[in-house]
Amino acid sequence: MANSMILGCAGPEITEEEIFFFHDAQPWGFILFARNIVDAEQLRHLTADLRDAVGRKAPIFIDQEGGRVSRLLPPLASEWEDARVFLGHFPDLASKCEAMRLRYRLIASELMALGIDGNCAPIVDLLQPDTHDIVKDRCYGYEYEEVAAIGRAVADGLFAGGVLPVLKHIPGHGRADVDSHKELPIVDTDVATLEGTDFAAFRELSDLPIAMTAHVRFTAIDETRCATHSSDVIDAIRNEIGFDGLLMTDDLSMKALRGPMVKRAAAAFKAGCDIALHCNGDMKDMRAVLRSSPALSGASLRRAEDALAVRQAPDEFDAEAALARIEDLKKGAAHAGGSV
Repeated sequence: MANSMILGCAGPEITEEEIFFFHDAQPWGFILFARNIVDAEQLRHLTADLRDAVGRKAPIFIDQEGGRVSRLLPPLASEWEDARVFLGHFPDLASKCEAMRLRYRLIASELMALGIDGNCAPIVDLLQPDTHDIVKDRCYGYEYEEVAAIGRAVADGLFAGGVLPVLKHIPGHGRADVDSHKELPIVDTDVATLEGTDFAAFRELSDLPIAMTAHVRFTAIDETRCATHSSDVIDAIRNEIGFDGLLMTDDLSMKALRGPMVKRAAAAFKAGCDIALHCNGDMKDMRAVLRSSPALSGASLRRAEDALAVRQAPDEFDAEAALARIEDLKKGAAHAGGSV
Protein backbone atom coordinates (compact mmCIF):
# COMPACT_ATOMS: atom_id res chain seq x y z
CA MET A 1 0.00 0.00 0.00
CA ALA A 2 1.25 3.46 -0.87
CA ASN A 3 2.35 5.87 1.82
CA SER A 4 1.21 9.50 1.99
CA MET A 5 4.23 11.05 0.25
CA ILE A 6 5.42 12.49 -3.04
CA LEU A 7 9.22 12.40 -3.20
CA GLY A 8 12.04 13.41 -5.49
CA CYS A 9 15.33 11.74 -6.38
CA ALA A 10 18.79 13.26 -6.25
CA GLY A 11 19.94 13.10 -9.87
CA PRO A 12 19.23 12.03 -13.46
CA GLU A 13 19.46 8.32 -12.62
CA ILE A 14 17.93 6.47 -9.73
CA THR A 15 20.62 5.09 -7.44
CA GLU A 16 20.68 1.65 -5.88
CA GLU A 17 20.06 3.20 -2.47
CA GLU A 18 17.04 5.07 -3.85
CA ILE A 19 15.68 1.91 -5.50
CA PHE A 20 15.68 0.04 -2.18
CA PHE A 21 14.34 3.04 -0.28
CA PHE A 22 11.46 3.73 -2.68
CA HIS A 23 10.60 0.02 -2.81
CA ASP A 24 10.24 -0.07 0.96
CA ALA A 25 8.84 3.44 1.49
CA GLN A 26 6.23 3.17 -1.28
CA PRO A 27 5.61 6.90 -1.87
CA TRP A 28 2.31 7.56 -3.59
CA GLY A 29 4.09 9.56 -6.31
CA PHE A 30 7.24 11.34 -7.43
CA ILE A 31 8.23 14.83 -8.53
CA LEU A 32 10.98 15.88 -10.94
CA PHE A 33 13.23 18.94 -11.11
CA ALA A 34 15.92 20.29 -13.40
CA ARG A 35 18.57 18.21 -11.60
CA ASN A 36 16.79 15.08 -12.85
CA ILE A 37 16.76 16.05 -16.51
CA VAL A 38 19.41 15.50 -19.21
CA ASP A 39 17.62 14.44 -22.38
CA ALA A 40 14.49 12.65 -23.56
CA GLU A 41 15.88 9.11 -23.53
CA GLN A 42 17.35 9.56 -20.05
CA LEU A 43 14.11 11.02 -18.72
CA ARG A 44 11.97 8.22 -20.12
CA HIS A 45 14.29 5.72 -18.45
CA LEU A 46 14.10 7.61 -15.16
CA THR A 47 10.31 7.78 -15.07
CA ALA A 48 10.11 4.07 -15.89
CA ASP A 49 12.70 3.22 -13.23
CA LEU A 50 10.84 5.22 -10.57
CA ARG A 51 7.65 3.32 -11.30
CA ASP A 52 9.53 0.01 -11.36
CA ALA A 53 10.93 0.79 -7.91
CA VAL A 54 7.44 0.93 -6.39
CA GLY A 55 5.93 -1.70 -8.67
CA ARG A 56 3.00 0.35 -9.98
CA LYS A 57 2.11 3.23 -12.27
CA ALA A 58 2.77 5.89 -9.66
CA PRO A 59 1.94 9.46 -10.75
CA ILE A 60 4.99 11.54 -11.64
CA PHE A 61 4.68 15.30 -11.29
CA ILE A 62 6.63 18.32 -12.46
CA ASP A 63 6.32 22.12 -12.33
CA GLN A 64 5.89 23.02 -15.98
CA GLU A 65 3.90 26.24 -16.04
CA GLY A 66 5.83 27.70 -18.95
CA GLY A 67 7.86 30.86 -18.56
CA ARG A 68 10.09 31.18 -15.51
CA VAL A 69 8.74 28.03 -13.86
CA SER A 70 9.76 25.46 -16.45
CA ARG A 71 11.76 22.41 -15.42
CA LEU A 72 11.83 21.22 -19.03
CA LEU A 73 13.57 23.52 -21.50
CA PRO A 74 14.03 23.42 -25.28
CA PRO A 75 14.56 21.11 -27.09
CA LEU A 76 12.66 18.89 -24.63
CA ALA A 77 9.76 21.32 -24.35
CA SER A 78 8.35 24.42 -26.00
CA GLU A 79 9.40 27.81 -24.73
CA TRP A 80 6.60 29.99 -23.36
CA GLU A 81 6.31 33.46 -21.89
CA ASP A 82 5.27 33.93 -18.27
CA ALA A 83 1.51 33.76 -17.85
CA ARG A 84 1.02 37.51 -17.32
CA VAL A 85 2.90 38.37 -20.50
CA PHE A 86 1.28 35.60 -22.53
CA LEU A 87 -2.25 36.52 -21.46
CA GLY A 88 -1.62 40.14 -22.39
CA HIS A 89 -1.53 39.20 -26.07
CA PHE A 90 -5.22 38.30 -26.19
CA PRO A 91 -8.13 40.72 -26.53
CA ASP A 92 -10.78 39.16 -24.28
CA LEU A 93 -11.43 36.44 -21.72
CA ALA A 94 -12.67 33.92 -24.28
CA SER A 95 -9.47 34.14 -26.30
CA LYS A 96 -7.32 34.02 -23.15
CA CYS A 97 -9.07 30.83 -22.05
CA GLU A 98 -8.79 29.16 -25.44
CA ALA A 99 -5.12 30.09 -25.75
CA MET A 100 -4.30 28.78 -22.28
CA ARG A 101 -6.18 25.55 -22.93
CA LEU A 102 -4.13 25.03 -26.09
CA ARG A 103 -0.89 26.04 -24.38
CA TYR A 104 -1.40 23.44 -21.67
CA ARG A 105 -2.59 20.82 -24.14
CA LEU A 106 0.77 21.29 -25.86
CA ILE A 107 2.59 21.08 -22.54
CA ALA A 108 0.67 17.90 -21.68
CA SER A 109 1.72 16.22 -24.91
CA GLU A 110 5.36 16.99 -24.18
CA LEU A 111 5.08 15.67 -20.62
CA MET A 112 3.33 12.46 -21.59
CA ALA A 113 5.99 11.69 -24.19
CA LEU A 114 8.52 11.64 -21.34
CA GLY A 115 6.51 9.55 -18.90
CA ILE A 116 5.24 12.47 -16.78
CA ASP A 117 1.52 12.48 -16.03
CA GLY A 118 1.06 15.24 -13.43
CA ASN A 119 1.66 18.99 -13.68
CA CYS A 120 1.57 21.50 -10.81
CA ALA A 121 -0.84 23.90 -12.51
CA PRO A 122 -3.15 25.83 -12.68
CA ILE A 123 -2.06 28.60 -10.33
CA VAL A 124 -5.15 30.57 -9.31
CA ASP A 125 -3.62 32.92 -6.76
CA LEU A 126 -5.14 36.37 -7.22
CA LEU A 127 -2.86 39.25 -8.09
CA GLN A 128 -2.66 42.05 -5.55
CA PRO A 129 -0.74 45.35 -5.66
CA ASP A 130 1.91 43.87 -3.33
CA THR A 131 2.04 40.29 -4.65
CA HIS A 132 5.63 39.08 -4.36
CA ASP A 133 7.58 38.58 -7.56
CA ILE A 134 7.90 34.84 -6.89
CA VAL A 135 4.22 34.53 -7.83
CA LYS A 136 3.34 37.82 -9.55
CA ASP A 137 4.29 37.08 -13.16
CA ARG A 138 2.75 33.61 -12.92
CA CYS A 139 -0.74 34.84 -11.95
CA TYR A 140 -3.66 35.10 -14.36
CA GLY A 141 -5.31 38.26 -13.09
CA TYR A 142 -6.87 40.33 -10.30
CA GLU A 143 -10.52 39.23 -10.44
CA TYR A 144 -11.50 35.81 -9.22
CA GLU A 145 -14.03 35.18 -12.01
CA GLU A 146 -11.40 35.73 -14.71
CA VAL A 147 -8.71 33.79 -12.87
CA ALA A 148 -11.03 30.84 -12.25
CA ALA A 149 -12.10 30.73 -15.90
CA ILE A 150 -8.49 30.70 -17.09
CA GLY A 151 -7.59 28.13 -14.43
CA ARG A 152 -10.39 25.89 -15.70
CA ALA A 153 -8.99 26.18 -19.23
CA VAL A 154 -5.53 25.19 -18.00
CA ALA A 155 -6.92 22.14 -16.23
CA ASP A 156 -8.98 21.16 -19.28
CA GLY A 157 -5.91 21.33 -21.51
CA LEU A 158 -3.94 19.11 -19.15
CA PHE A 159 -6.77 16.61 -18.73
CA ALA A 160 -7.19 16.34 -22.50
CA GLY A 161 -3.53 15.46 -22.81
CA GLY A 162 -3.67 12.75 -20.14
CA VAL A 163 -2.02 14.82 -17.40
CA LEU A 164 -3.37 15.40 -13.88
CA PRO A 165 -3.58 19.08 -12.91
CA VAL A 166 -2.60 20.25 -9.42
CA LEU A 167 -4.47 23.35 -8.24
CA LYS A 168 -2.24 25.79 -6.38
CA HIS A 169 -1.63 27.40 -3.93
CA ILE A 170 -4.79 26.81 -1.91
CA PRO A 171 -6.30 28.87 -0.25
CA GLY A 172 -4.23 31.63 -1.92
CA HIS A 173 -0.69 32.96 -2.21
CA GLY A 174 -1.44 36.24 -4.00
CA ARG A 175 -1.53 38.38 -0.84
CA ALA A 176 1.90 37.18 0.28
CA ASP A 177 4.51 39.92 0.01
CA VAL A 178 7.50 37.68 0.76
CA ASP A 179 8.85 34.51 -0.88
CA SER A 180 7.73 31.41 1.02
CA HIS A 181 10.80 29.59 -0.24
CA LYS A 182 12.77 31.91 2.06
CA GLU A 183 10.43 33.03 4.86
CA LEU A 184 6.86 32.71 6.10
CA PRO A 185 4.37 35.12 4.51
CA ILE A 186 1.82 36.58 6.92
CA VAL A 187 -1.54 37.79 5.61
CA ASP A 188 -3.79 39.87 7.89
CA THR A 189 -6.79 40.18 5.55
CA ASP A 190 -10.18 39.61 7.20
CA VAL A 191 -12.12 36.42 6.54
CA ALA A 192 -15.01 38.08 4.69
CA THR A 193 -12.63 39.63 2.17
CA LEU A 194 -10.75 36.36 1.70
CA GLU A 195 -13.97 34.44 1.12
CA GLY A 196 -15.13 36.95 -1.50
CA THR A 197 -11.84 37.07 -3.41
CA ASP A 198 -8.94 34.63 -3.00
CA PHE A 199 -11.05 31.75 -1.70
CA ALA A 200 -13.69 32.34 -4.37
CA ALA A 201 -11.24 31.52 -7.18
CA PHE A 202 -10.47 28.16 -5.60
CA ARG A 203 -14.14 27.54 -4.89
CA GLU A 204 -14.85 27.70 -8.64
CA LEU A 205 -12.29 24.92 -9.19
CA SER A 206 -13.00 22.87 -6.08
CA ASP A 207 -13.92 19.84 -8.19
CA LEU A 208 -10.33 19.35 -9.41
CA PRO A 209 -8.71 16.15 -8.12
CA ILE A 210 -5.55 17.52 -6.45
CA ALA A 211 -4.55 20.79 -4.78
CA MET A 212 -1.33 22.09 -3.20
CA THR A 213 -1.32 24.14 -0.02
CA ALA A 214 0.12 27.61 0.47
CA HIS A 215 2.80 28.04 3.12
CA VAL A 216 1.09 31.26 4.22
CA ARG A 217 -0.24 32.28 7.65
CA PHE A 218 -3.75 33.76 7.52
CA THR A 219 -3.99 35.48 10.89
CA ALA A 220 -7.76 36.01 10.70
CA ILE A 221 -8.17 32.22 10.70
CA ASP A 222 -5.11 31.00 12.62
CA GLU A 223 -2.81 33.44 14.39
CA THR A 224 0.05 31.00 14.90
CA ARG A 225 0.17 28.38 12.14
CA CYS A 226 0.56 28.58 8.35
CA ALA A 227 -2.11 26.99 6.15
CA THR A 228 -0.15 23.76 5.64
CA HIS A 229 -0.01 23.20 9.41
CA SER A 230 -3.37 24.70 10.38
CA SER A 231 -6.41 22.52 10.96
CA ASP A 232 -8.51 25.70 10.98
CA VAL A 233 -7.34 26.74 7.50
CA ILE A 234 -7.72 23.22 6.16
CA ASP A 235 -11.23 23.16 7.62
CA ALA A 236 -11.90 26.32 5.58
CA ILE A 237 -10.44 24.64 2.48
CA ARG A 238 -12.74 21.67 2.95
CA ASN A 239 -15.90 23.44 4.09
CA GLU A 240 -15.80 27.06 2.91
CA ILE A 241 -14.03 26.47 -0.39
CA GLY A 242 -15.55 23.01 -0.76
CA PHE A 243 -12.43 21.19 -1.94
CA ASP A 244 -12.73 17.45 -1.28
CA GLY A 245 -9.87 16.30 -3.50
CA LEU A 246 -6.40 15.12 -2.55
CA LEU A 247 -4.65 17.85 -0.57
CA MET A 248 -0.87 17.86 -0.83
CA THR A 249 1.52 20.18 0.93
CA ASP A 250 3.79 22.57 -0.84
CA ASP A 251 7.41 21.47 -0.52
CA LEU A 252 8.19 20.70 3.12
CA SER A 253 11.80 21.81 2.69
CA MET A 254 10.84 25.45 2.05
CA LYS A 255 12.05 27.93 4.65
CA ALA A 256 8.53 29.19 5.42
CA LEU A 257 8.38 26.11 7.64
CA ARG A 258 10.46 25.63 10.76
CA GLY A 259 11.70 22.65 12.75
CA PRO A 260 13.04 19.22 11.84
CA MET A 261 11.60 17.52 8.77
CA VAL A 262 9.90 14.78 10.75
CA LYS A 263 7.90 17.39 12.67
CA ARG A 264 7.06 19.40 9.54
CA ALA A 265 5.50 16.32 7.97
CA ALA A 266 3.73 15.26 11.18
CA ALA A 267 2.20 18.72 11.61
CA ALA A 268 0.86 18.68 8.04
CA PHE A 269 -0.88 15.35 8.56
CA LYS A 270 -2.22 16.40 11.95
CA ALA A 271 -3.72 19.51 10.33
CA GLY A 272 -5.50 17.43 7.69
CA CYS A 273 -3.24 17.25 4.64
CA ASP A 274 -3.45 13.98 2.71
CA ILE A 275 0.02 13.94 1.11
CA ALA A 276 3.42 15.30 2.16
CA LEU A 277 5.46 16.74 -0.72
CA HIS A 278 9.24 16.63 -0.33
CA CYS A 279 11.22 17.78 -3.31
CA ASN A 280 14.99 18.02 -2.81
CA GLY A 281 15.84 14.32 -3.00
CA ASP A 282 17.91 14.38 0.21
CA MET A 283 17.87 10.84 1.58
CA LYS A 284 18.10 11.87 5.24
CA ASP A 285 15.15 14.22 4.83
CA MET A 286 13.11 11.62 2.93
CA ARG A 287 13.64 9.08 5.68
CA ALA A 288 12.42 11.66 8.19
CA VAL A 289 9.29 12.33 6.12
CA LEU A 290 8.67 8.60 5.92
CA ARG A 291 8.72 8.32 9.72
CA SER A 292 5.76 10.71 9.91
CA SER A 293 3.85 9.58 6.82
CA PRO A 294 1.04 7.07 7.31
CA ALA A 295 -0.16 4.58 4.77
CA LEU A 296 -2.97 6.04 2.71
CA SER A 297 -6.28 5.04 4.26
CA GLY A 298 -9.81 6.28 4.83
CA ALA A 299 -10.76 9.54 3.13
CA SER A 300 -7.17 10.17 2.01
CA LEU A 301 -7.03 6.82 0.21
CA ARG A 302 -10.39 7.50 -1.42
CA ARG A 303 -9.18 10.90 -2.63
CA ALA A 304 -5.96 9.40 -3.98
CA GLU A 305 -7.86 6.68 -5.81
CA ASP A 306 -10.31 9.22 -7.21
CA ALA A 307 -7.42 11.34 -8.51
CA LEU A 308 -5.83 8.42 -10.32
CA ALA A 309 -9.19 7.32 -11.68
CA VAL A 310 -9.52 10.51 -13.74
CA ARG A 311 -6.27 9.91 -15.61
CA GLN A 312 -7.22 9.38 -19.22
CA ALA A 313 -5.63 8.55 -22.53
CA PRO A 314 -4.76 11.72 -24.48
CA ASP A 315 -7.27 12.81 -27.10
CA GLU A 316 -6.33 13.39 -30.72
CA PHE A 317 -4.22 16.47 -31.10
CA ASP A 318 -2.52 18.50 -33.83
CA ALA A 319 0.29 20.52 -32.26
CA GLU A 320 0.95 22.64 -35.34
CA ALA A 321 -2.72 23.52 -35.63
CA ALA A 322 -2.79 24.46 -31.94
CA LEU A 323 0.17 26.82 -32.31
CA ALA A 324 -1.39 28.38 -35.39
CA ARG A 325 -4.67 28.87 -33.54
CA ILE A 326 -2.85 30.64 -30.68
CA GLU A 327 -1.33 33.05 -33.20
CA ASP A 328 -4.77 33.68 -34.72
CA LEU A 329 -6.20 34.40 -31.28
CA LYS A 330 -3.53 37.02 -30.70
CA LYS A 331 -4.89 38.83 -33.73
CA GLY A 332 -8.44 38.62 -32.45
CA ALA A 333 -9.44 36.03 -35.04
CA ALA A 334 -12.92 34.55 -34.77
CA HIS A 335 -13.24 30.96 -33.65
CA ALA A 336 -12.34 28.56 -36.43
CA GLY A 337 -13.79 25.10 -36.90
CA GLY A 338 -11.81 21.89 -36.72
CA SER A 339 -10.08 19.91 -34.00
CA VAL A 340 -6.71 20.65 -32.45
